[in-house]
Amino acid sequence: MTSTFQADAAMSVNGSSARLVARLIDDAARLHVDITRTDGGTVIVDAGVNAKGSADAGILIARICMGGLGHVARRVAFDGAPLWPGFIEVHTSNPVLACLASQYAGWSLSATKEQTGGKKFFSLGSGPARALACKELLFDELGYRDRHDRGALVLEVDRLPPQVVIDKVLNDCGLEPANLVIAVTPTHSVAGTVQVVARVVEVALHKTHVLGVDLGEVVEGSGSAPLPPPSPDGIQAMGRTNDAILYGGRVHLTVKSDAAAKRLAAELPSSNARDYGRPFADIFTSFNYDFYQIDPALFAPAEVWVSSLESGATYHGGKVDKPLLDAQWLGDTA
Repeated sequence: MTSTFQADAAMSVNGSSARLVARLIDDAARLHVDITRTDGGTVIVDAGVNAKGSADAGILIARICMGGLGHVARRVAFDGAPLWPGFIEVHTSNPVLACLASQYAGWSLSATKEQTGGKKFFSLGSGPARALACKELLFDELGYRDRHDRGALVLEVDRLPPQVVIDKVLNDCGLEPANLVIAVTPTHSVAGTVQVVARVVEVALHKTHVLGVDLGEVVEGSGSAPLPPPSPDGIQAMGRTNDAILYGGRVHLTVKSDAAAKRLAAELPSSNARDYGRPFADIFTSFNYDFYQIDPALFAPAEVWVSSLESGATYHGGKVDKPLLDAQWLGDTA
């Protein structure tokens, strides 16, 4: 299907996020992140490997991930028997660029143990620097490439990147070493948990793309998902962040046509997937830790509302699963 989406070539996701990147560095002490620089001057922000990190750091990194084109906030609600006490809320008026051209973790970065002089390294890069390198076919479909002299990348991994990976990013992005910032947010950290849960709208946009719905249809995106505490176990930590979206994520999209609204309301929710209904950590383990064996339809928010500008109607699909989340996240209570 030919997409009618047209990117604004004058819009720079790296330029739009530059002030947020500067704030992350300048406020490092308050945000409990550590700042180091390579010999070439590349800035490495440790938001949870050796540093404590924080929820505030995770929110700021999530906003950077969205190329400065999204709002991310933490909300606390105890009244009315809520799904969970804490939520991450997201909104963007530039959903395709913010979510797919920037926030989506689609850039595969790896190095062998011979290249690192120790352990092999692998991470998926997300954030605005992806749009400088454009190493993914997705950018051809979007017709977008950022051209800016600075870039920021986020790596969801439990170790700092080796120099060989930093050099690859610099080369592919065409950046001077001092003009690159890499933030590292392990999933088992507070900041890492926040920035993954903040992908609730991005997951909906990616599923929209997978379904073959014209991305030019989507004009606004909002969402929320419960924010669980991180687990010290890496698999369980990953499971919690995925469960937050798959079983607790709620998204509201505004699209142009009734046809797209009806289809997305029916097909977008995670409940359409073969593997729906079990905690994500159990699913992942049952497939021998291979993401690619999991039904891709699972990676979607639990509940969606899709409004049509054509008719003014809103269509609803899916539902949250509070019992599943409670069973995974709550300890024994008297």
